[in-house]
Amino acid sequence: MTIRVVIVDDQAMVRAGFAALLGAQSDIDVVGDAADGRQALEVSGRTHPDVVLMDVRMPEMDGLEAARRLLDPAAGGGHRPKVLMLTTFDVDDYVYEALRAGASGFLLKDAPPADLISAVRVVAAGEALLAPSVTRRLIEEFARTRPAPRRDRRLRLNGLTPRETEVLELIARGLSNQQIAERLIVAEQTVKTHIGRILAKLGLRDRAQAVVLAYESGLVTPGQ
Repeated sequence: MTIRVVIVDDQAMVRAGFAALLGAQSDIDVVGDAADGRQALEVSGRTHPDVVLMDVRMPEMDGLEAARRLLDPAAGGGHRPKVLMLTTFDVDDYVYEALRAGASGFLLKDAPPADLISAVRVVAAGEALLAPSVTRRLIEEFARTRPAPRRDRRLRLNGLTPRETEVLELIARGLSNQQIAERLIVAEQTVKTHIGRILAKLGLRDRAQAVVLAYESGLVTPGQ
């Protein structure tokens, strides 16, 4: 199955470079590009991509607002692509807010080409891009410095079973499905089943939002 991608960045050279790299892959098809958030909404609405590579800082409409609109279930557009944020900064407030809005992760613009290709495939498959340590640093940083009210978020976790709560904690610590399975001595498919139930019970889109909620609810604390 071919992964349909839209590239959003205010620098034409960046768009061209990413398009050439991704377009050379047999399983990836670059179906459009845009120079700002407004164009991204128009192009995405017309091309229905699987993944949108979204720059954070752009004129007219930044990547955060564009991601919010693309991922807003109340928008009524029907098609909701996966959004992978692109940034030049290790820790960026905009990226954290994008994760809260439902973005599937983020990638530094200077990451190796192989990482970009892999990130598109990971996000398209429905996983969150949370493996890089920089992502965990970002989430921990903003969970520490800008904590949201925790009571309501903690109450949301009450519907989880003890095992599901344990799995959520391990997800927030950055463990992969395989690592969680090894830790709990269960099959990897069992872990996937637990994660599916966690997301459904909490009304979350993917692992990225699960990690944010785990920190904001106090289930996991930075540096713990």
